[in-house]
Amino acid sequence: MSQVEKYVQQWLEDVVIGLNLCPFAAKPNRNKQIKIHVCEDASEDVLLETIYQELQTLDQTPVEELETTLVVAPNLFKKFDDYNQFLDLVEGLVIQMNKSGIYQIASFHPDYCFYGAEPEDAENLTNRSPYPIFHLIREESMEKVLKHYPDPDGIPERNVECVENLTDAQKRKLFPYLIK
Repeated sequence: MSQVEKYVQQWLEDVVIGLNLCPFAAKPNRNKQIKIHVCEDASEDVLLETIYQELQTLDQTPVEELETTLVVAPNLFKKFDDYNQFLDLVEGLVIQMNKSGIYQIASFHPDYCFYGAEPEDAENLTNRSPYPIFHLIREESMEKVLKHYPDPDGIPERNVECVENLTDAQKRKLFPYLIK
């Protein structure tokens, strides 16, 4: 396991699962059904091809073996705006592959900033990660889990409340890559 993979796995366990930001991540993580694929290349074309290949892999692999994939791009998108623009290409790829409604992309970046938010707003922490990450999610799996989850519409609000209530010490421990 590479250093980048270890760092992403730690973030997944401490932040995403530890803070319960995604109440659906613990089970597939426990069952080793989450793939972390690191694309070390610094080419956007290679990354787009990698995402294409990982979507194909999800298509060809039973959900019992592989629930979801995190594609990590440690050598690209130092600026969130560049990442956000590339995200449009990834969304376009899903459409071009006729996979809308089958897969959705969740986005994470060290400088993630929601539209209308200020960069220092705590709510951005819900989508901040050690590296730029494209999370490839099976929509069918999400729909199954959401049927049995009380108040799924309240998840974003609860997540914001959770990160707003973190102490400075907790933020430094959970998000060391944000300390400049």
